[in-house]
Amino acid sequence: MLLHPHRAVSRRHGIARLIGSIRYLSQHERLPLLRKAMATATEPIDVLIVPTEDAHQSEYTAECDNRRAWLSGFTGSAGCAVVSADQASLFTDGRYFLQAEQELDAQQWQLMKQGLPGVPNWQDYCKLFKNKRIGIDASVITADQAAQLQRELQNQGSTLIPMNENLVDKIRGTKRPPRPSEPVHVHPLKYAGKSHRMKIDELRQDIKAHGMDATIVTSLDEIAWLLNLRGSDIHCCPVFFSYCVVTQDQVLLYAQENANQSRWQPLMTHLQEAAVQIKPYDAFLTDLAQLANDQPSQAWLLDPHTANVSIADALGSNVRFGATMIPRAKAIKNAQEVASTKACHVRDGAAVTRHFAWLAHSLKHDKVTEHDAATHLASIRQQDPAYVGLSFDTIAATGANGAIIHYQPPTKNSPVIDPAQVYLCDSGAQYLDGTTDVTRTYLFAGNPSGFQKLAFTRVLQCHIALDQAVFPENTTGYQLDTLARAPLWKEGLNYRHGTGHGVGAYLNVHEGPIGISSRIANNAVALEENMLVTNEPGYYQDGEFGIRLENVLCVKKVATPYHFDSAYLGFDHLTFVPFGQRLLEPALLSRQDIQWLNAYHQECRDHLGPLLKNDPQALQWLELETIPLQYTLSKNECRNTKITKS
Repeated sequence: MLLHPHRAVSRRHGIARLIGSIRYLSQHERLPLLRKAMATATEPIDVLIVPTEDAHQSEYTAECDNRRAWLSGFTGSAGCAVVSADQASLFTDGRYFLQAEQELDAQQWQLMKQGLPGVPNWQDYCKLFKNKRIGIDASVITADQAAQLQRELQNQGSTLIPMNENLVDKIRGTKRPPRPSEPVHVHPLKYAGKSHRMKIDELRQDIKAHGMDATIVTSLDEIAWLLNLRGSDIHCCPVFFSYCVVTQDQVLLYAQENANQSRWQPLMTHLQEAAVQIKPYDAFLTDLAQLANDQPSQAWLLDPHTANVSIADALGSNVRFGATMIPRAKAIKNAQEVASTKACHVRDGAAVTRHFAWLAHSLKHDKVTEHDAATHLASIRQQDPAYVGLSFDTIAATGANGAIIHYQPPTKNSPVIDPAQVYLCDSGAQYLDGTTDVTRTYLFAGNPSGFQKLAFTRVLQCHIALDQAVFPENTTGYQLDTLARAPLWKEGLNYRHGTGHGVGAYLNVHEGPIGISSRIANNAVALEENMLVTNEPGYYQDGEFGIRLENVLCVKKVATPYHFDSAYLGFDHLTFVPFGQRLLEPALLSRQDIQWLNAYHQECRDHLGPLLKNDPQALQWLELETIPLQYTLSKNECRNTKITKS
């Protein structure tokens, strides 16, 4: 039945009055209000998709864009909500199954565990709806995602409706936080290794090579990289909200001012060096449509994987979809970025080692909570003059909490760390000269079970296998993933997350376009020299413990005896923190495994020892945790032996 237009207006106003009268919407109230907003929208819809991403396709979002988490109560960094009149489903991957089970209201939400047999992803789920109008905010879905989904929905008689309003924002009303406009600073050339003028020139040449005239950079880390600027608008990410329009004679940066209208004044000299003009962030789409109208012959190169539908619609028909040089150029670190990143990882390794030495000592006589441990680790890192902040919230997890892959220790009523339970700590920091990410798993007291030792040792062997990999050029992370899983697979064990992700240079800790995982998307881009990627296999026993061992690696050229068809690549590990040996089952290790572990621990001593010389507790712990293992072939076993000077 068609709704009379005047009545529709009245109902929309009624929703607005209802929202305005509520000071705070409880979790239970949000879905009913959203369903009313869906029915009374300018373009009424039957189904609404609420993804995690913002208009820039950011993995981590600011509070103002945290729509899926606000609506569902699930706070993990990956997920998508799909809401219809009688069903609300939350889709997430294996990293977050346990967390989602704990955070979702099972009476309102159905948890869809993507990756398990018989469980569709949210796109395939939407295809189950027949003859429905399926809506999504046009600013939070990319052009290629929208085109593919539209084609697939048409087979069921359904239609994708890119909406110019965000219904979650609408029901949040005035309680939605404002968009941040934190200070922005120049990323010095001594760390960046290449000027912003040179990067812009290279981008313009790339645009011309595509036969186009202009492009729009929409990913926040790409803009920060291009302009050699860093900010803090998103928690743990050194980026700032902006869009960057680059033509052959203009660079327009659409970014917010602060309340004092002084945010950009200190940066004008830097910006003027590359003729960058500042424009209001909120004027971007309007200006873009006007620019396309004023210069109809100007051809635009637009990355379909990052540019949203609103941008493509504003530009009209004179668009060619394709990636610019930025993602690859950003991922391939220059010589200065590699040197700086290596230096910051050594200092970070010393800080993490000091923390674990403190924790091991404290747990002998004090109660230490997970939150206490995370706070202490941050305080140690903060002593570094180049420290900026965390690269993600620290995962400090005792016992069963370690099985929650992206667990966050609560501030209040934080669990006390049990030294006789497996303890997992995944942490990282942002420094002016680099970004770190390291995970270690320890047992501080007691004896591990046989299965815990088996699992830890196999995870270590997975880690060693990837660290030692040698592979031809044009190899992808998709192809390497099986190397890292093989030791666990032999036991019938596995882990529900990727093996590795790209890492920025004082940028996002998760950086595309590369990764090491079984996702076919990681077969699109090959690893290249000087790319940074993590090595983080793991194993998680629900309700009992979690194990993960993570280093950051740098892709390097490898000298091989022969050159069958190409040059060959391998890895340098940049992270130096002892692995610990209480959980290790030496009898499962090969001679090569032990040689690798002993060599790595010697590197830890060499790199960290000089930085810890004034901290006897940390130095003693380092020496204890890096005692070499000896392989005894006749007994097929290993034993701990101290090296003595002859």
